Amino acid sequence: MQLKTANHRFEIEFNDTLTARAIQYNLPLKGKANIWGKEIYFSIPVHSEFENDARDILEPGELAFYPPMNAFCVFWGPTPASTNSSPRAADVVNIVGKIKGDLSLLDEVQYGEIIYIE
Repeated sequence: MQLKTANHRFEIEFNDTLTARAIQYNLPLKGKANIWGKEIYFSIPVHSEFENDARDILEPGELAFYPPMNAFCVFWGPTPASTNSSPRAADVVNIVGKIKGDLSLLDEVQYGEIIYIE
């Protein structure tokens, strides 16, 4: 599977969780990028509840889903909520997978750019 931007393609792996399976079931998906520090997020037509292992501190490259906004999230570095170099979500999120490749290329994504998950 992959995440595609206007100029780049990234291999992604999904975890074996209820939320990750719901996202995969609805592929392909696309959305307009919102950017918050080194997080890209966009709404997708998937609904899920918070899972028991939801958390707000992430590793660079982790993919997540924020149920209240039905938002798919890509984290690759600090966000405005971070207290160090680790990505930190504004609230707890469900961890759904990992993106592979040169994460610094995500810095090139522009607000409003269409992102595809296939």
